[in-house]
Amino acid sequence: MATLPKILQTVVIEHVAPELDGGRYPVKRIMGEAFDVTADIFKEGHDTIAGILRYKTEGNNAWQESPMQHVDNDRWAGSFVLAENTRYVYTVGAYVKSFETWRKELTKKHGVVEDLSSELLEGEAQVKEAITQSKGPDKSELKLWLDKWKAAPNQDTRITIALDDILATLVGQHEKRAAWSTYMQELTVIVDRERARFSAWYEIFPRSEGTVEGQGGTFKDCEARLPVIREMGFDVLYLTPIHPIGETNRKGRNNSLKSQPGDPGSPWAIGSRHGGHDAVEPALGTMKDFDHFQKSVRNHGMELALDFAINATPDHPYVNQHPEWFKQRPDGSIKYAENPPKKYEDIYALDFYSEAWADIWQEMKRVLLFWVERGVKIFRVDNPHTKPVPFWEWLIRSIQEAHPDVLFLSEAFTRPKMMRILAKAGFTQSYTYFTWRNSKKEMIEYLTELTQTDMKEFFRPNFFTSTPDILPEILQQAGRPAFKFRLVLAATLSPSYGIYNSYELCENRAIPGTEEYQDSEKYEIRHWDWDRPGHIRNYITIVNQIRRNNPCLHLFTNLRFYQADSEHVLFYGKMTPDQSNILLVVVNMDPYTTHEVRLSIPIEEFGIGEHDTYQLHELIQDYRHQVVGTEYWIRLDPQKEPAAIFALRKRVRRENDFDYFQ
Repeated sequence: MATLPKILQTVVIEHVAPELDGGRYPVKRIMGEAFDVTADIFKEGHDTIAGILRYKTEGNNAWQESPMQHVDNDRWAGSFVLAENTRYVYTVGAYVKSFETWRKELTKKHGVVEDLSSELLEGEAQVKEAITQSKGPDKSELKLWLDKWKAAPNQDTRITIALDDILATLVGQHEKRAAWSTYMQELTVIVDRERARFSAWYEIFPRSEGTVEGQGGTFKDCEARLPVIREMGFDVLYLTPIHPIGETNRKGRNNSLKSQPGDPGSPWAIGSRHGGHDAVEPALGTMKDFDHFQKSVRNHGMELALDFAINATPDHPYVNQHPEWFKQRPDGSIKYAENPPKKYEDIYALDFYSEAWADIWQEMKRVLLFWVERGVKIFRVDNPHTKPVPFWEWLIRSIQEAHPDVLFLSEAFTRPKMMRILAKAGFTQSYTYFTWRNSKKEMIEYLTELTQTDMKEFFRPNFFTSTPDILPEILQQAGRPAFKFRLVLAATLSPSYGIYNSYELCENRAIPGTEEYQDSEKYEIRHWDWDRPGHIRNYITIVNQIRRNNPCLHLFTNLRFYQADSEHVLFYGKMTPDQSNILLVVVNMDPYTTHEVRLSIPIEEFGIGEHDTYQLHELIQDYRHQVVGTEYWIRLDPQKEPAAIFALRKRVRRENDFDYFQ
């Protein structure tokens, strides 16, 4: 048998947006933004409704409110400013505006019904009720209005007073909220700092920063390279694991299962007699050296990102202290990590399904907090898709409850749905399939998915051009032209992108038939000649400067694709909401052939008339063209310049009749 509802809510509130999976997961935004919320709000009959957007910081009991405005077809919209780096809870409420509903009915009857004395008594009662709910000046002013109402000599005068907008506003502010209803869910938005949205990452192996052949680099050697890295325009310096490296089953060069004397092993094989995840590899220096290095990174205007890899070698202290944390074979030995055909005999995998899973969770939290308390606020997480999703949801939330400025990058090159759920679970940024999107069609389809579907609410991409594990085929085969145009794509399509060191050298020697680097830094110490012929360091510097100087590139969902009459040329643009900054980017994605192509400039979108003159200022090579109309031809030779980045500037006329472009 159906039971009566505990509370009668007659206003219908549905289709609240943004809302992710029925409120199961939070959406993501950046501190300082206006957070826009919409909802369908309606009710039976003809009552006048008010929509209210309610919000508070998580853990706060007091709701704040912002009025919502009717848009059309029962759709309402409201917003509030995300002022703090924290989590906000938000929902939608609605109620019947009794006095406004009464005024509307009175207006309809006025001139049609002769005697409205009963209706006026209803309105008078509502004013009296509002007086009882009000205080201070408003209470006094409402009493004056009521006195004027009562003293009115006739019905028409009383109606004029009753319909006055000032009185309606006063009553509306203090009347009881009739038929008050709320949305069935309280929703959450994670508010991150700006670095979560806009960043340029540079990845290094600290041990390869040395200058003496045969000797590994130290934290002090890394400091010496900071000025050059910052000069190129990077703001996040990401270090591969800096922890002690195990000796048992240590990998040799080019992933050989047997190491030779002097081979340093893989940094991801964590743990030795010198410690585990809360220690540093002695060859790099001491913890004091690390602290000094991190301070230097900050002094150069960058932030340090550490690799968080939940791996343990047979030499890791965990193995002796907590053998129950690892997967055991029937013979009692610990099972090493496997991902056929790859062999990881130098690594044991922690067993997140053991009876000691809660202890493992707490230890991983302790490790992260150890580094957070030393000033590290960004973590690149290795292979998160091989750990339980609830673990990441708990861990990230636990860290950010105390340190909301900590950011997490998910290195999960895996199935699409797993990548999505990790982002929903709390990862701030995510690696993507950009690395393998090589055609114009593939790029448009993928970026449309990221910017125009619900993924835009929770999935922040970080477009890495390559990684120590991935040297894409196009870079192997096409060389310098591909390195240049892939850089422009990564840096302008996504607000966050990254390169792995030696990208500026166009390093593309691979083990045949694989995406693995020949003589990979993962297994040996390298010494790079940063000035070797053919480098694109200056090119990277220019592109990063363009990124910093153009706010439209700091955003993601403003990406739009435009018409270019070639299947090899990608044409897209970004602009700020006020159109004060408009960029158009053209990229020849064919690294072997020159293409001359006609572009269709969407001038109507930019408020430019068909006969107006505007300027296209190419920012890489620094040339300018004045253009009229929608058609623009460009020739892109990949051996010279495979891409162009245009700032579109409209003609502006000063009072002295002098034209300039802005």
